Amino acid sequence: MLRATSIGGAKPVEQLDAAKMRMSLGDCFPWALTLVYGFVFSVLGAIRYSVHRNFVDFGIFMQTSASAFNCFCNQIEGSHWAFHFSPILYVVGLVLRVWHSPLVLVVVQAIAGALTLPPVYGLVARHADRTIARLATAVVALYPALLGLTFNDFHENGFAPAAVAWMLWAFDGGFIGATCIFAAITLCIKEDQAAFLAFAGTLGAWRLRGTTLGRLAGAIALASVAVLLLFFFIIQPHAAHSATWSPVRFYSWGRSDFQHFIKHGIFTRVGFFVLAFTPLMFLPFRSKMMWLAVPPLAEVLLSRMSTTYTLGTHYAGAWIGYVVVAFAFAVRSRPDATVKRLLYACLVFCAIELSVADPLHPGMNLRYIQPRDVALDRALLWLPAKASVATQEEAYTHLALTDPNATLLPERAGLVPDACYVLIDRNYPTSVILLEYGSAFRNLVKNGTYRLVRREGKITLYHRVGACK
Repeated sequence: MLRATSIGGAKPVEQLDAAKMRMSLGDCFPWALTLVYGFVFSVLGAIRYSVHRNFVDFGIFMQTSASAFNCFCNQIEGSHWAFHFSPILYVVGLVLRVWHSPLVLVVVQAIAGALTLPPVYGLVARHADRTIARLATAVVALYPALLGLTFNDFHENGFAPAAVAWMLWAFDGGFIGATCIFAAITLCIKEDQAAFLAFAGTLGAWRLRGTTLGRLAGAIALASVAVLLLFFFIIQPHAAHSATWSPVRFYSWGRSDFQHFIKHGIFTRVGFFVLAFTPLMFLPFRSKMMWLAVPPLAEVLLSRMSTTYTLGTHYAGAWIGYVVVAFAFAVRSRPDATVKRLLYACLVFCAIELSVADPLHPGMNLRYIQPRDVALDRALLWLPAKASVATQEEAYTHLALTDPNATLLPERAGLVPDACYVLIDRNYPTSVILLEYGSAFRNLVKNGTYRLVRREGKITLYHRVGACK
C-alpha cells in the first residue's frame, strides 16, 4: 500500500485541503455508469444462461453457494474449502435463500464488476477535475479485461477488482474504518488475495512507517498472513481428500513445459501484456502503485497453463483491481491537457480491442433461444427430484441449483460414472464433456452398464443397471 499522495508529486496528506482529500462520490456520473454497467451485464448474462453457454465453474459455484450453510460443497470438488478460502460465497448463499434463482450468480457478478467504477472515479477526482475523473471511469468501464471478467462464468475472483479498488480508495482518503472493512472483504474472496495484501501491506508499512496509515498497513499485512496460515495449515488440510493442493498443478513445471515456454510461452505472455495494457496506454506503469500489481501478475504469468493469462477468464480478477488503481493514480498525477488526450486514446484502444479480440466472445455466447435449448430444458424435467445424475456442462449448470447430486460425466475414458442416471444431449456437438467422454459412454451402454430409458430426438436418458432403484 504505497501512499500515492506522497509518491506522485502531490502534497502530503496533512497539507491537502480536507474537502479535496475526501472528495465525495456525489457526482451522478460514476453511479449512473455503475447502474448501466450492472444492468447490461445482468441482461447479457441472463441471455447466456438461457442458451446454455455457461461452463463447469458456473455449476460448481452454484452448488457451493446453494450449500453454503450446509456442506459448502459441490459434486466436482467435494468441499470447496479443499480448493479455496472463499467465505464471500456465504453472502451469495444468503441471496440465494431470498431469491432462489440461478440468475443470482449472474446479477451478483454483474454488480461486483460495476462497483469497480466508483472508486476509480473517486481516486482521480481527489486530484484532478471532474472531466478527467469521468473520462478515466469511462475507460475502466470499457476496459476489455474487466468486461471479460464480469461476463465470464461466476467465480469468486469476480469480487476482487471492486474490493481492492474500494480498499485503496479508502486508504488513500485516510478512512481507517472503511479501509479495514474493504480489506476484510478482500481477504474473504480467495487465499491469493491474502498473499497480495500481505505484500501490499508490508510495502505500505515500510513506506509510511511511524504514521497511523503505516501502522494500519502493517496490521493488514499481519491479518493477511494470519488468513494464509489459517487456510493452509488448518482449513484446507482438514477439508482436502488429497495431500496435494490442486492449484499447484499450474506451477508444476516439467521439461516439456520449459521447452514450450521457450518456443511459444514467451510470445503468448508478451501478447497478454499487449492486450492487457494497450487499452490503458500502459499508464499504470507510470505510477509506483503498479508495484502492488506485481504479485497478482506473477501469479498468472508464472503458470505453465496459458488459461491464467488469457483475457476473458476469471484469473484476470486477481490483478485487475491493482492495475486500475495504478491507472487512476497515474492519471491524476499528470497535467490536465496531456492526460485528456491520453484518456481519449485509451477509449479508442478499448474500442479497437473489443472489435478485434473481444473477451466476451459474443458470437459464441450470445444468441436467440433455439429449439434445442427448449428441448434440453424440457428434458431436465424427466429427472426425479435431486436425482443422482451425470451429464454434460450444458445440463449440469441448469441442474446445479436444485439438484445437489448432479455432476459431470468423467473427463476421460476408463472411468465409470457412479450416478444412477446419465443424460446426454447430442444437440450440442461441441460440448467439451461429450467430446471427451461420448465414445466411452457408448461402450458402457453396449456392455450393459447403463440402459436407455427415454429418448427425444438427440436427447437420451440412461439408468444404471442393478445399482440404483
